[in-house]
Amino acid sequence: MLLGTLSEDLRTVIERDPSVLTRAEAVLHPALPALWTHRIAHRLHRRGHRVTARALMVLVRAVTGTEIHPGAELGRRVFIDHGAAVVIGETARVGDDVTIYHQVTLGAVGWWHDNRRAEGERRHPVIGDGVVLGAGATVLGPVTVEAGAVIGARTLVVKDVPAKARVHAQGSSPTPSRHTPQGAIELLRRNASAGSW
Repeated sequence: MLLGTLSEDLRTVIERDPSVLTRAEAVLHPALPALWTHRIAHRLHRRGHRVTARALMVLVRAVTGTEIHPGAELGRRVFIDHGAAVVIGETARVGDDVTIYHQVTLGAVGWWHDNRRAEGERRHPVIGDGVVLGAGATVLGPVTVEAGAVIGARTLVVKDVPAKARVHAQGSSPTPSRHTPQGAIELLRRNASAGSW
């Protein structure tokens, strides 16, 4: 069963990353080693080998920049694109066919809240099947993002999200500068001379 899941993970990378054309390229996908190692570490964690499982997580995080706690549950065909700075906490549950872009955090709200929770109570999000988590999205606490929802880039989610909902971060808008052209030139001169170029 484990080998079948690992093979499915490889096929998922080929199917969902347009820059990957072959199995050999898919093996070199930056997030695939993190996902595969997690699948093994999760089994060790469930069997009580917590230190070994955590050691695997720390090792793969050093290599890939992706941190998936061995206690987290990941579904089938999860696709982590790029993988850089992805963090998935211990009690998180991720459904099938979920897409996770870089710098996504599925985290807790903080020890000051979590230490007051009952033993075994969930501290991290549940992500439903087919959810897309955009680059830099942060989902905190024991919230549920239901199936088919799309969480936009740089969005902070701290409340439940219904199925097929779209949640977007508020966009930035330019504001007129109050600086004079001479002030901008002086600022540029100071920065350039400070070696910041």
